[in-house]
Amino acid sequence: MKHRIVVLGAGYAGAVTAGRLAKRLHRDDVEITLVNGDPDFVERVRMHQLASGQDLPSRPLRDLFAGTGVRIRTAFVTSVDVDRKTVELRGGQGGEALGYDTLVYALGSTIADHGVPGVAAYAHHLAGKPAALRLRARLGELAPGGTVLVVGGGLTGIEAATEIAEAHPGLKVSLAARGGVGDWLSDKAQRHLRGALDRFGITVHERTEIARVEADRAVTGAGDELAAQVTVWTAGFTVHPIAAASTLEVSGTGRIVVDATMRSVSHPDVYAVGDAAYAIGAGGEPLRMACATANPMAWLAADALAARLTGRKVPDAPVGYAAQCISLGRRDAIFQRVTHEDRMTSTVITGRAGARIKEFIVAGTVWGITHPTNMAPSRRRHLLANGEAAGADAAQARFATAR
Repeated sequence: MKHRIVVLGAGYAGAVTAGRLAKRLHRDDVEITLVNGDPDFVERVRMHQLASGQDLPSRPLRDLFAGTGVRIRTAFVTSVDVDRKTVELRGGQGGEALGYDTLVYALGSTIADHGVPGVAAYAHHLAGKPAALRLRARLGELAPGGTVLVVGGGLTGIEAATEIAEAHPGLKVSLAARGGVGDWLSDKAQRHLRGALDRFGITVHERTEIARVEADRAVTGAGDELAAQVTVWTAGFTVHPIAAASTLEVSGTGRIVVDATMRSVSHPDVYAVGDAAYAIGAGGEPLRMACATANPMAWLAADALAARLTGRKVPDAPVGYAAQCISLGRRDAIFQRVTHEDRMTSTVITGRAGARIKEFIVAGTVWGITHPTNMAPSRRRHLLANGEAAGADAAQARFATAR
């Protein structure tokens, strides 16, 4: 009987994990199912481009994984029972229970409204393709002089504000942040960012907390009103509540607590990758939600799982960082080199050169996903004792058998 591996979510982390497992494990021994609510792979880091009016290529998952042995199941996950080892799905044909031997949880994240009134009713966001398309349509309805407020001074907020301002020069774009905008960057990168925001005519409101969002404005904690025919909410992300509703051990924010190999600390037949996982990185701090960490987490989880199933050495090197890339429209960007522990260095590349590097990285990431079994070809190995050692390190299983 084949070992059933179910991967929930086909974002960066889930798609990479499924593809890497497909090239590591012999298809005679495993059955890999990739479950995703959207039939296409969505480049989430390009949602600000889609919202601003640019078209992105369609990437059907069935085409991407054709010939790999990975089965695509288009459905939404409604619950996970890790004790019975089943996943409840909702698709076009109603509900269905999907069983597994090993589960890879990669359901990602959505926006966190932090309990601010009006966000759900009036604000737009960029956490997925449908949301980005709704924002795109709304921006197209605004007349010249229309007001757009982007809330959040992190990477997503900066990229959204600059992309919208460049694509819609007739609109008045502003950016509000609870702290400073890009204040974690090196001095050189901050100076370039300030120059870009000024060049686009973006009004910046720093150390400004939004207390309420209305149909045509946002109200700050100090009682000031910021004109906003369109409010774009990018002030943080949160995970879906599915994991927290199960018996999996989760963090205070609902992320699945994993060990150094991305395996659940409470259920060894469950792995978690991407935004959904609470993992400690090279610097001893929890990894932040980012594409920059999703891919390395996926590589590690896939390699560790494959190693356990095939009786090979299990990798457990901590995931670290290399750089931060921030697009500032289509012709400008910041490439900020960081240490493995995510500390800023003095190496910064900006302008068109930075934009080319950012595009190369984003396009390269997608190429790896769209060619899941072509990257670093490796031998597809048979499972050890038909995968009976999946729940424990193979070495430990052999030792126990010898005794």
